Amino acid sequence: MQENVEKMSFNYSPNFNLKKRSGRKIKYLIFHYTGMKSETGAIRRLTKNNSGVSSHYFIKNNGQVILMVPELYVAWHAGVSSWKKDKSLNSKSIGIEISNPGHKYGYENFNSKQIKSIIRLSRKLKKKYKIKKENILGHSDIAPLRKKDPGEKFPWKLLNKKKICLWHNLNQRTCNKLRNIKINDSKRFYRLLFNLGYKFTNNSTDRTKIYKSFQRRFRPQLITSVVDKESYEILKSLV
Repeated sequence: MQENVEKMSFNYSPNFNLKKRSGRKIKYLIFHYTGMKSETGAIRRLTKNNSGVSSHYFIKNNGQVILMVPELYVAWHAGVSSWKKDKSLNSKSIGIEISNPGHKYGYENFNSKQIKSIIRLSRKLKKKYKIKKENILGHSDIAPLRKKDPGEKFPWKLLNKKKICLWHNLNQRTCNKLRNIKINDSKRFYRLLFNLGYKFTNNSTDRTKIYKSFQRRFRPQLITSVVDKESYEILKSLV
């Protein structure tokens, strides 16, 4: 097991921008799941000529890490995306794809070998490019109207304990007391949500999708369209 986690392999993708970027431009780390039936099929798609998609790194089920696009080249993993005032995040980010069938094909827990590789690789990249923990995000954070990955089973809380990413400071007992108690002022909640970095919109359907993306990230135990006190207090602790 240790050998798979430590050793990196190479399977280069042709899908990247030819112009090299400066390492100073890299400010985001974005996690994805593959969302495909097979790991082999996902690797094939990410490295296929003219597929239009790629990532810098791929983490296999056995924990092995594959480099697909060198870090100083722009990979095509984020698509139409935004966080705070930044848009089209491909140019400013490193993308990590993790083998998982996703919501469409029987979403699974990320296994211990994958999680070890996620932690090790994230620490390395965070230190190398001085990436702030609030800029380590999921695809659903930066594209909430289109994406659900890496989903509610991604180990964000554990990554926070390893000083990698952002997490709230509420304990579970407090969260349980506040859960499902509806708040009156949802407008203030959404103002704070947009201040955190999520895409701004006045469309009620889109707002619900964005709220669910927030829950997948910070309240994964319950994903609902009702804005409750638990979500509100979690959000206040983050902003």
